Amino acid sequence: MSESPTPDAGKPKGGLLTWALGGAAVFGVAAVVYIIAQASNNTAPTAPSAPAPKPAAQQAAAFASKLSTPETPTPAPDYAFYDEAGKPVKLADFRGKVVVLNVWATWCGPCKIEMPTLAKLARDYEGKGVEVVVVSIDSAEKATQARLFISQNAPLKFYHDRDMKLPFKVDAPGFPTTVIYGRDGHEAARVAGDADWSAAEPRAVVEKALAGG
Repeated sequence: MSESPTPDAGKPKGGLLTWALGGAAVFGVAAVVYIIAQASNNTAPTAPSAPAPKPAAQQAAAFASKLSTPETPTPAPDYAFYDEAGKPVKLADFRGKVVVLNVWATWCGPCKIEMPTLAKLARDYEGKGVEVVVVSIDSAEKATQARLFISQNAPLKFYHDRDMKLPFKVDAPGFPTTVIYGRDGHEAARVAGDADWSAAEPRAVVEKALAGG
């Protein structure tokens, strides 16, 4: 006589299946919560804010530390550099105007930073007896690059000291150096280092030279 099957034989184990389904649901909810949390944390990085401008008093003090005036004004050197067409130019060619002579180079970071403010100075004083003359001391190989840079800073014109002797002629130990000559062709002031030529203090120096003082 064969044994009869037990009542549970062949039936699915409902408790185990229910536990598995419940666990999968809990895991699914946890995964969704995790994804949402990650999405909220993965926001686009914000760009660093620009440094705050220096206070006006601090800017004025920095400019004053770079400014000097000669005890005995000396005449501009009799030295030729070249314009964009390759024509020799001397500072004496600008006699009768206040000349803001800036000696710079493409490898000089501060020179390039201040150049737009020199361009603004040239625009603001156009037709008012001021000539802003920026002379590159770059090598012949870098002259094209220097010319392109100046073309982006209108109305400045490109001048090149191909022999790189102008710094010695105007006694410029570093770059940039800016020498301001009065209408009489004599040095009125100089700035050793970069400056913001759109600021009040540099403009006051130019105005003083214009007034002949």
